[in-house]
Amino acid sequence: MSEERSVTIVKSQIACAMIEMEAMIAENKEREMRGESLAYNGDAFTALIDKYGLGWNTVVSRLNEGR
Repeated sequence: MSEERSVTIVKSQIACAMIEMEAMIAENKEREMRGESLAYNGDAFTALIDKYGLGWNTVVSRLNEGR
């Protein structure tokens, strides 16, 4: 796999994680306005790193595949 392709894959995973994170934030804000408990805590946000393969070791390995 080319380095350019590896970088593109990492960027796409970042975009997916950010989209999901923004949806989680919006859901938490809606619940907060209604006086309900939050749907997502810090652990749920941190879990996005693993879900989308954005941890340091995973990203470095992917980028090294492109060399």
